[in-house]
Amino acid sequence: MNLQQNSKASRWHTSLAFVFSIFTLGGCAEYPLLSDGVGQVPPHDYIIGPGDNVQITVWRNPEISSSVPVRPDGKITAPLVEDMPASGKTSTQLAREMEKVLAKYVQEPIVTVTVTGFIGPYSEQIRVIGQAARPQALPYRENMTILDVMIIVGGITDFAAGNSASVLRVVDGKPQQFGVRLKDLIKKGDVSANAAMRPGDVLIIPESFF
Repeated sequence: MNLQQNSKASRWHTSLAFVFSIFTLGGCAEYPLLSDGVGQVPPHDYIIGPGDNVQITVWRNPEISSSVPVRPDGKITAPLVEDMPASGKTSTQLAREMEKVLAKYVQEPIVTVTVTGFIGPYSEQIRVIGQAARPQALPYRENMTILDVMIIVGGITDFAAGNSASVLRVVDGKPQQFGVRLKDLIKKGDVSANAAMRPGDVLIIPESFF
């Protein structure tokens, strides 16, 4: 695991620990509302993760081209390439590394890697916990919003305190929490309550006590 992966994993574990502390404290604090300008990220290249599938095409060498899954340990095995780390890399980075390995067997190999079955690394998935109809972890997609997430998870339950929901996000290396108005967004169609999601966000939907 490289330094970048270690950093992402560390931020994810810090966020997860913060989530549990929120539930322990009852999650009753109020937070500043989430806006699109909070924790903006540069143009996002897709990062390969466990569970993805990669189509490996070696130009003029169909016999060593293949489609393989990324194993739970983040590695792939393909013809002439065994146990190569793939998780945490872009498709271009993986293709260049495969070319170096295949150069031992093929003259000037040209490799193209295409990702299918997108899941992505855990550190970049969006997690929805609490009173969602279908709580789950989602692969991040460019320009994904809270409304997009709500459509995927089937909205909120009848027991949800939608306007007390919050997003836990790592900003400048520190976990921060922001309020979101899910009830206004879903029940009233208030588009001003929508906001952009970011890789690694955790959407927390508490239960209403009234």
